[in-house]
Amino acid sequence: MLLHGYMSSKESFYYQIEFLQRYFKVVALDFPGFGRSEPPDSAFSVGDYAEWLKRFLDLTGADRADILAHSFGARVAFKLCAAYPERVKKLIITGGAGLVKPRSPQYIRRVNRYRRVKKLFPKFAERHFGSEEYRALSPLMRESYKKIVNEDLSSDCMRVKAETYLLYGENDEVTPINEEGKTFQSLIAGARLESMQGGHFCFSEYPRIFNKKIYSFLRET
Repeated sequence: MLLHGYMSSKESFYYQIEFLQRYFKVVALDFPGFGRSEPPDSAFSVGDYAEWLKRFLDLTGADRADILAHSFGARVAFKLCAAYPERVKKLIITGGAGLVKPRSPQYIRRVNRYRRVKKLFPKFAERHFGSEEYRALSPLMRESYKKIVNEDLSSDCMRVKAETYLLYGENDEVTPINEEGKTFQSLIAGARLESMQGGHFCFSEYPRIFNKKIYSFLRET
């Protein structure tokens, strides 16, 4: 099962779908609010997405799945593994996110400035503050986004029982291997950490290398 990143869709795994379906049954989905899926009825948290995924597994009859997750998809995978460890056999994380880092003084000042401006000029604040990714979201998805990025999943990672392979691009500046990758390795018992060429989307930048690595991991007994 393939879980895409935020503001992305199942199509981001084009090369993995093409390759893996030769050897496995592959299910690639669009999370609610992304790709071709309808938006959620309320502002989903990571836990809400994990519960949605659990229901998806039930409906598709997948009692126990191997999961490949990228970035935001890793957040959902960690939460699913923590709540329903029996549903995941092997877990592959690439560019995984899910840690809340200490906020810099500059960040705190910017947030406080945003809050002050929003009280007086809400439309101006929404257009000029926040990341480009955040500004592109609908009001509902912005509320969901805030829930997602402000939840630290360290405790969930400590409850992951699935055999885990962390594969990060050595030039990933979004979720650097020396920060996210090594932290997740320290939290997940027995997790294997490896780097390869590429950045945050190393799996689509160098698909042949990436596919070879994950195939070997999935075939291990």
